Amino acid sequence: MSRGVILKFENLVQRHGACRRLCALSCTRVNRARWKPVRLSGHPMWSLLHPQSWQKEKLISIALLQHRHLATKEETKKKKKKISLTQGEVEIRQKMTIEELARAMGKDIDHIYEALLYTDVDLNSLEPDSILDEDHIKLIVKKSGMKYKSAKLKEEKERENTDAVKRPPPDPALLVPRPPVVTILGHVDHGKTTLLDSLRKTQVAAMEAGGITQHIGAFLVHLPSGEKITFLDTPGHAAFSAMRARGTHVTDIVILVVAAEDGVMQQTIESIQHAKNAGVPLILAINKCDKPEADPERVKKELLAHDVVCEDFGGDVQAVNISALKGENLMVLAEATVALAEMLELKADPTGLVEGTVIESRKDKGKGPVTTAIIQRGTLRKGSVLVAGKTWAKVRFMFDENGKVIDAASPGTPVEIMGWKEVPSAGDEILEVESEQRAHEVVDWRNYVEQEEKMKRDVEVIEAKQQEHRMEYKKQQEKLAHLTWRQRKAVLYKANKHLVFLKPKERTEMDKNVLSVIVKGDVDGSVEAILNILDSYDADEECKLDVLHFGMGDISETDISLAEAFNGVVFGFSVKANDSIKRLAAKKGIKIKLHNVIYKLIEDLKDELNSRLPPSLVENTIGEASVLDTFSVTVGKAKTPVAGCRVQKGVLDKKMKFKLLRHGEVIWKGSLSSLKHHKDDVQVIKTGMDCGLSLDKSIEFSIGDKIICYEEKEVQQTTSWDPGF
Repeated sequence: MSRGVILKFENLVQRHGACRRLCALSCTRVNRARWKPVRLSGHPMWSLLHPQSWQKEKLISIALLQHRHLATKEETKKKKKKISLTQGEVEIRQKMTIEELARAMGKDIDHIYEALLYTDVDLNSLEPDSILDEDHIKLIVKKSGMKYKSAKLKEEKERENTDAVKRPPPDPALLVPRPPVVTILGHVDHGKTTLLDSLRKTQVAAMEAGGITQHIGAFLVHLPSGEKITFLDTPGHAAFSAMRARGTHVTDIVILVVAAEDGVMQQTIESIQHAKNAGVPLILAINKCDKPEADPERVKKELLAHDVVCEDFGGDVQAVNISALKGENLMVLAEATVALAEMLELKADPTGLVEGTVIESRKDKGKGPVTTAIIQRGTLRKGSVLVAGKTWAKVRFMFDENGKVIDAASPGTPVEIMGWKEVPSAGDEILEVESEQRAHEVVDWRNYVEQEEKMKRDVEVIEAKQQEHRMEYKKQQEKLAHLTWRQRKAVLYKANKHLVFLKPKERTEMDKNVLSVIVKGDVDGSVEAILNILDSYDADEECKLDVLHFGMGDISETDISLAEAFNGVVFGFSVKANDSIKRLAAKKGIKIKLHNVIYKLIEDLKDELNSRLPPSLVENTIGEASVLDTFSVTVGKAKTPVAGCRVQKGVLDKKMKFKLLRHGEVIWKGSLSSLKHHKDDVQVIKTGMDCGLSLDKSIEFSIGDKIICYEEKEVQQTTSWDPGF
């Protein structure tokens, strides 16, 4: 027998054995089995037809893998059990966020939201960075079919306080006289800047927008007598209350400017209160005495009601009648200030580490972060390392109020400091430290303290919110107490399932009634004043006001991109937007609103809010008629109620809308079915004419009813928010 025939016979026998095995397997398990596809063999089909020197077992396995094998339910159950046992544990810890838990479980955030459907957590209030309660974390892990284990907590040693603090009081022998720091306060447009302008012999007032001081100006004024006085000029506008308060807390003397023709005004009273809170003595400057309507005596009497008693009335407050515009009696005011400063015996220690206060800060395009400061102790020099708030500086340059570079700044001197890493906040305390390393330690400690305080506040808010929702959840559970647990779960799921698919960011985007704003200002104090006004916004039910970002400096490309993402508006105060930025904004459809006067900026913002409000429908009455009689008309097989009316005023126009009033209440609104005069169909019935009209067939008329003809007009709503201007 040839070798080829032998090989074919052997192949046939092997195939026959494989088929018998398959048949036996199917017969024994077919009653409780299900088909399950398996992966095909890596060998091509043609290899079975032409085997070379393959072993018997290999050929049988190939034949089996070309078919679908049967898997029993018992095998499936065993495999499922095996899979669940191989699942890993989730390491959990306290104060985990939704995002962190999802990452630890290897799930997406939607899975966490879905697991929270059956808890007392309010899904509307959750963000990816929201902190979860430990009980809820464990519940989510359990509902996901996983196990949890608590992460080992590292024992943190109590962190050493590395903050910088003021030095102890100086040795009286080291104290030397210093210039007094004088703050000029008063109502808006009462002449504060003009007074300072006359003392400095410059044109500050002419340079300011609308003649209103927009932020604190600090100047050192040299008097003809040789005396020096450091003046702080603060805004009088209502928006800048915080800046005035800041000015009084670094000052020695307050000059209260009151216009002789206006008398005591709102910001005058507020300025008096700031001075009292700071414990600073007052000098009264009654300005604009050159005007015919000036009445200085009235001003003094009005101030009595606010516990400001002038020397003329037996008090200790000096009063000087001046005209800042004409320069009258300015030297008398200066001498009164110097005399009061001598009585106060103002002295300071010019040695050792510097201490001071940030009066104003801003971002300068050429200089970077810059601050205006008053030095209160020590002498500031180039190269000094300073800390203020959560930033620090190595002093690169110092400038006086005229922009001239100076080498040193002694106590009582205003100075502009260049070299800050970031912009400090106005009002921050400035302290000199020994080195840059020490400055880093101070800033790190302050950031750490701020984070700890923020975490405590967040936990308190979260706990309060959770407690509130636990109560709501408990009430909801009591309402569903009569249902089975399956029914309760179904009801809760139906009520909340839409929240799972609606992420927090998507909720914000869907809310069209939102004005998102970006605020940029020239200096920190201006931005602060604007934000203080926006904090008073109390009309969220009409239109939500969302401050996306605020900062100092000119409008940038980043501001435009952020505004585009949130369909926002960019507001700039005393800043610029170059041509390329304006072109980019125009291309993306972003509004840039630039202003130099704060109340105009707020008015513009109110206009933007108004534009976001939906128009309201206003009914404009066109005519009114009284029902004198009622009857019905048969049309086909149906009877239609008809009212006999007389027009009392205006006209009845069939094209307009109508409403039926009975005893002052509206019982129907709609369009007329018919309007007739002497059996003729008409479109309009005028005053004094009789007519017959019909409405809906289901409406029955009564004698004495009123028929009102009206039209609806859309009227733009205005916000109820009052910023107090």
